[in-house]
Amino acid sequence: MQRTLLDKLLTWKNKAQRKPLLIDGARQTGKTYLLKTLLGRSFDNLLRVDFLESPEMAEAFAGSLSPDVLLANLELLTGIAFNPETDLLILDEIGECPRAVTSLKYFAEQAPTMFVAASGSNIGLLNSFPVGKVEQYNLRPLTFREFLIASGEMALIKAFASQANSAAAHSKLFDKLTDYYFTGGMPEAVQTWFDLKQGSILERIQAVSAIHADLIVGYQRDFGKYSGKTDATVIESVFTNVPSQLASVIDESVKRFKFKGVHERKSRYSDFESAISWLDKCHLVLRNYPVDGTPRSPLAAYRKENMVKLFLFDVGLLNYMLGTSYKEIKQQGYEYKGFIAENFVQQEFAAQGLEPTFSWGDARAEIEFIAADELGDIIPIEVKSGKRTKAKSLQSYITKCAPKKSIKLTGTQGSSPLEKEHLVLPLYYSEYVVSQHLKL
Repeated sequence: MQRTLLDKLLTWKNKAQRKPLLIDGARQTGKTYLLKTLLGRSFDNLLRVDFLESPEMAEAFAGSLSPDVLLANLELLTGIAFNPETDLLILDEIGECPRAVTSLKYFAEQAPTMFVAASGSNIGLLNSFPVGKVEQYNLRPLTFREFLIASGEMALIKAFASQANSAAAHSKLFDKLTDYYFTGGMPEAVQTWFDLKQGSILERIQAVSAIHADLIVGYQRDFGKYSGKTDATVIESVFTNVPSQLASVIDESVKRFKFKGVHERKSRYSDFESAISWLDKCHLVLRNYPVDGTPRSPLAAYRKENMVKLFLFDVGLLNYMLGTSYKEIKQQGYEYKGFIAENFVQQEFAAQGLEPTFSWGDARAEIEFIAADELGDIIPIEVKSGKRTKAKSLQSYITKCAPKKSIKLTGTQGSSPLEKEHLVLPLYYSEYVVSQHLKL
């Protein structure tokens, strides 16, 4: 499988001098594969240390953090020779070894020509961090573009890349989108789905569902292991309530997260603030903040922390947690479950760097997303999961706020590519909203 983040990593490799690379992201999103297999194949040799798998490797960092000393220690412990001029050093799950995290500062300052790459799934929870001393990226689940690339269907990949606007392309791309709603973007689930494409659909469904089940158990185990001062039971309550609250709306926009009834004897935002922050730092939830009135840039100025919508970080895991069957997802009636489309759009936006997101509402109308373009103009983005594209809320926003441009993401083929002011785009082209219309 290919990851679009690889292009940035290769640019990092080709610099004359570089800071250590740090790949953050939820567990099992493919960080090791990205560094070891995809980036690693552009090096003659690599030395990989996994602090979760081999905690004894922390001994290499117990004394001096001088790069020369560290490399000598790692060679002794691993028995692998390392050439600092040509080889890649990978420090996996670096959050398990605080002194290894600190060492990144010394690699940046004392060995800027070395190729050092680290990864971790609990980076956001660290008490200390070498600010300004690393080049950091967040690896998320596979996007819809990466899902298509994994399919190996070249004609379909080409149609997506050219933003084809034809009935034939729409039929095929929308069919793949609903497959993506089921599998989500976790690499193992996607790989299994396409590896078993010659088998029965039942076999594929069962295999992917088993992977989803294991992933959820793993995340729940992490709640207790890494929760620190935050109550692990509250973290789990919020996590499991995100899908159920999203599913409480059918043909309406997702509502802000309600705290009452989530956990026994807790009902206020302050009771859940640390748990939401924990899930956010571990990249397991995505945040959207509703604003009202006439919004202006910067939208963050209108944010109220206690008024937040929460989405799950992966739409496949969302459907698994809700018990939604593959057949139901593929049925025409499924189009009325707009929260799935909203969660998908939120994921695509986050993968393009638009996070947190914002929404808008008044007494009678709601717009799922609003965002500022490169000039600071606010663009309303309405999401319609199916073929019904009448947008009373969007018209209400246009009347009240007079935006220069509006975008509607729907289950239809979309409007003419020549339309510039009030665009209608198919849902599967959501990533292009950020790159082409917001130009962020």
